[in-house]
Amino acid sequence: MSQTIKLPETMKAAVMTGTRQIRMEDHPIPKPRANEALIKVMAVGVCGSDIHYYEHGRIGRYVVEGPFVLGHECAGEVVAIGENVTRVAVGDRVAVEPGVTCGTCSACKAGRYNLCPDVQFLATPPVDGAFVQYMTHREDFLFEIPTTMSYETAALVEPFSVGIHAARRAGVQPGSAVVIMGMGPVGLMAVIAVKAFGAGTIIVADLEEKRLNAARQLGATHAIQVNRDDAAAIIEELTGGIGADAAFETAGNDRALLSALKSLRRGGALAIVGLPPQGDIPLPIPFIVDNELDIFGVFRYANTYPDGIRFLSSGMTDLDAIITDRFPLAETWAAMERALTSKSDTLKVIVYPNGTD
Repeated sequence: MSQTIKLPETMKAAVMTGTRQIRMEDHPIPKPRANEALIKVMAVGVCGSDIHYYEHGRIGRYVVEGPFVLGHECAGEVVAIGENVTRVAVGDRVAVEPGVTCGTCSACKAGRYNLCPDVQFLATPPVDGAFVQYMTHREDFLFEIPTTMSYETAALVEPFSVGIHAARRAGVQPGSAVVIMGMGPVGLMAVIAVKAFGAGTIIVADLEEKRLNAARQLGATHAIQVNRDDAAAIIEELTGGIGADAAFETAGNDRALLSALKSLRRGGALAIVGLPPQGDIPLPIPFIVDNELDIFGVFRYANTYPDGIRFLSSGMTDLDAIITDRFPLAETWAAMERALTSKSDTLKVIVYPNGTD
C-alpha cells in the first residue's frame, strides 16, 4: 500500500453460508494491488440478483459454492491506493462499477465491455461482493462523486446504469413515448433514465400501487395497475392509437414481455431487461416482422457511470421515493429477509457497512 490512512487489521464481513443464511465474520482487510484502490464501503444496495442467490443459491450457470459475500451496488471512500494508481486518491468519494473486465478482448475493444467473457463481477460466483467494510477494486472502475451526492445515491448509479443502457439501446429520444413494464427498483430507475433522455410520455405498469406511486414521483406521466386496468387500451389511447416508440420489460414476466411488445408502434423498439424464470418464451414473429420491430437484449451496461453520476447529482430527481429500508452491516440477514419476504412493501433496501451516510 501507498498513501494510506491508519486502518484496523481486520474488518467485518456478512457472509452467506447457505441459502437464507448470513453470518458475520472477521476477515483481514485486503491489500490493493498496484492498479487497485482500497475502498471503505459506505453503502450497498440489495439487488434482485442478491436475493436470488440468497434464496436459491444459484442463477443459471452461476452457483454459490461455499461461503460467499453478496452485494454489488456500492459506493465508498478511497482509503489506500496501489503504487501505480493515478485515477483516484486517498479521500476520494467514489461510486464502484462492479464489473472488472479484461480490456483486451474484441468486446472490450469495441466498447461493449459488458460482454467481456472474462469479466469479474462483484457478487457473481466465485467473486465475493460488497457486504464488507473494506474491499479492493481496480482504479479504472472507480468514479469520483461530487460532495453533494450521498453514498446511497452513488450506490444506485449501478441499477440506474441498466436504465441508461436500455434507453441507449432502444433509441429513446426527446419527446419519445416509452412504456416500462415492471416497477421494481430497476424499472423505477429506468423511469429516471428515460426522463433524463427527454421522453415526453412515460407509461408504467405494475401490480403494486406503492410502486406505481413511486414511479409517479420519479417522473412517470401515466401509471397502469395491471390487475385492474386494461393496459393495452390505455396505452393505445395515450399514444393516439399509434403505439409507443420504445418499451422496456424489467420484471422478467412472459405476459409483461408480450404486453410490452404489443404496445409498440410500427418500427418501435423493445428492450428486454428482466430475466424470466423459464428459458424459452414464444414470440409473435409475424407481428414482429410485419411491424419491423427492433428487439434489444440488455445485459448490464457499458460506459454509463459518468452520465449516471451526472444525472443523479443534478437534482433532477429525489431518490427518497425508492429507498424504503436501511440496515447496518450486522443486520444484513434481516435486510435480505426484508427484501425477500416484503416485496409489496419494500423497494430498495440499503446496507451500511461502516455506519450511515
